[in-house]
Amino acid sequence: MCDTCGCGDDKFSVHFHNEPHEHNHDHDHDEHHHHHHHHEEEHSHTHKKVIDMNVDILSQNNLLAQRNRGYLEGRNVLCFNLVSSPGSGKTTILEKTIKLLLPTRQVFVIEGDQQTTRDAERVEKAGAPAIQVNTGTGCHLDAQMIQSAMRKMEVSSGSVLFIENVGNLVCPALFDLGEQKRVVVISVTEGDDKPLKYPYMFQSSQLCIINKIDLLPYVKFDVEKACGYARELNPNIEILLLSAENCEGMSQWIEWIQIQ
Repeated sequence: MCDTCGCGDDKFSVHFHNEPHEHNHDHDHDEHHHHHHHHEEEHSHTHKKVIDMNVDILSQNNLLAQRNRGYLEGRNVLCFNLVSSPGSGKTTILEKTIKLLLPTRQVFVIEGDQQTTRDAERVEKAGAPAIQVNTGTGCHLDAQMIQSAMRKMEVSSGSVLFIENVGNLVCPALFDLGEQKRVVVISVTEGDDKPLKYPYMFQSSQLCIINKIDLLPYVKFDVEKACGYARELNPNIEILLLSAENCEGMSQWIEWIQIQ
């Protein structure tokens, strides 16, 4: 279980989309774990548990994130962490982005989902090597998962690495993965008050993409309100409007990537 948000069962799998899942049961660890609890039960009358609330429960993740960042910077790899709620269009944006970047840059992708390898398969069809991280019941990627994925993926120097996070605007906001930039994606079908509902994600992101603008004539979404809410929370956030479906605004997105 995640010590920070309570999600998951502390197990995740990292695999290329055509690899079978492997299950590793550590019997010795289970026995030691059982013995430890048995020992605590025997002596519960003499011991007290003290929780120091000043301890940074994210410190281990942040340490690994710094190592990831150093690894990537040492190889001149530009890394973006794409975050959103489910259905915003992150994978479609990635498919189009890969095809536009490939003439000039190599692209690699780490895909995060609770189950399946569907998005990794889509990304590879678009032309980029992809590795899938399945989090099980977990609702976010963390720095250890990214470190494990990068060990299996040989990311070339001077390339671009995209991390497509699990669809969730809450928990992923807490976890630094070692990326250079965090990009939050919302769509016009989600409501223009999204920044107000999930403030920390917008406060911690450098870019906000408003996707599916081709649907604006058919939905009640006030672009000015959404941009205003995002800038109230984060005056430095940049905002791009695009439609991954018809590629409107994609050239501005590619330009933004190239100047980072």
